[in-house]
Amino acid sequence: MDSQKVDMFMMVNGKFFESYQLHAIREQLLQADESKWAMVQSQAYKDPSTALLISIFAGTLGIDRFYIGDTGMGIGKLLTLGGCGIWHIVDFFLIMGATREKNMEAFQRAMY
Repeated sequence: MDSQKVDMFMMVNGKFFESYQLHAIREQLLQADESKWAMVQSQAYKDPSTALLISIFAGTLGIDRFYIGDTGMGIGKLLTLGGCGIWHIVDFFLIMGATREKNMEAFQRAMY
């Protein structure tokens, strides 16, 4: 793939992934053929900052987990009201990383 396209993708979408994943993503994109570009480019990556805001304001109901596609955890938080508040507070620290991991999974699915 063209290195300018890859660099542009990395600039625009870098915040959606963990910093340690960026090098691997760049290498995969550079080695990929042009047919993968449309799939990778059309992926809708979730914003970790948005997930954090949802977690702060509606995390007790599990909406943050539903937002990132983690339905099982969302149902668990909904039924326990955020683990009586404890799970809700813990997710303030975990939700951004979980969002970035889900984005990496979506990127991997688009690549293969």
